[in-house]
Amino acid sequence: MSNEISSLQVLGIDLGGTAIKLGRFTQEGKCVQSMSLPTPQPSTPEAVLGAMVAAIVDLDPEQKAVAIGVGTPGPADATGRIARVAINLDGWHDIPLADWLEAKTDRPAVVANDANCAGLGEAWLGAGRWYRNLILLTLGTGVGGAIILDGKLFTGHHGTAGELGLITLNPDGPPCNSGNQGSLEQYVSVQAIRRCTGLEPDELGALALAGDPKALEFWQSYGQDLGAGLASLIYVLTPEAIVIGGGVSASADFFFPSIWSAIEKRVLPSSRAGLQLLRAELGNQAGIVGAAKLAWQRYQEG
Repeated sequence: MSNEISSLQVLGIDLGGTAIKLGRFTQEGKCVQSMSLPTPQPSTPEAVLGAMVAAIVDLDPEQKAVAIGVGTPGPADATGRIARVAINLDGWHDIPLADWLEAKTDRPAVVANDANCAGLGEAWLGAGRWYRNLILLTLGTGVGGAIILDGKLFTGHHGTAGELGLITLNPDGPPCNSGNQGSLEQYVSVQAIRRCTGLEPDELGALALAGDPKALEFWQSYGQDLGAGLASLIYVLTPEAIVIGGGVSASADFFFPSIWSAIEKRVLPSSRAGLQLLRAELGNQAGIVGAAKLAWQRYQEG
């Protein structure tokens, strides 16, 4: 029986606006096989479903996988059945993606937000694997987030918890697409960096590496802002670890020290005892890894 269980596999799928990534994983987290294909254009639900089902057949012709997990670029419902909205995909509103996949593949399926999948991936096999309670922040075009409590993804009452980038940092700050003003995203995203400096994050990283005083000063200020936002999250969640991912994290060496100084200044020692600040380890594979972990949880729940 144990050999039978250890030979089981699942599929993790990361659905993006430009590419669909898939991986077949063992229970220990080994990726047996992976593939990537362009997202159909226009990316209507029917076209994407057809492409996903064809790719599943290619990746798992012998149907070894017992469950399927999918990360989508937008919120899912609390039960992991419906892609409520998918950013950068055409016509995605309340799409019952898990039901559709189950009907086409005859295997249990589950759907989650892609940032949540990335957080679950880092918690399972990445920087957060030694911790049961952690938060992930992805610093990219926007700022995504994920909350892992007691080893499980926390998605809240309606499935939309963990929008960590949308917390208020400055009530009078720049307007945010969410309707908020001065959200954390408006200070630490790639778009915020461009607005503030006129440069790309990698350009600022290269300048800082060369010792440019203005670039070094920018990253110090950036870390102070990020630390202030994280202070609020630490008080609410008291995580064991904070994992920072996304493209901007390539310059972590230049802003992690000022994150720490802001946290030490703003957060009581009792709320940050033993806290670890870590760089994400899985890169752009975090999504399929987390989707696979979701699939395992779905399979085990029956």
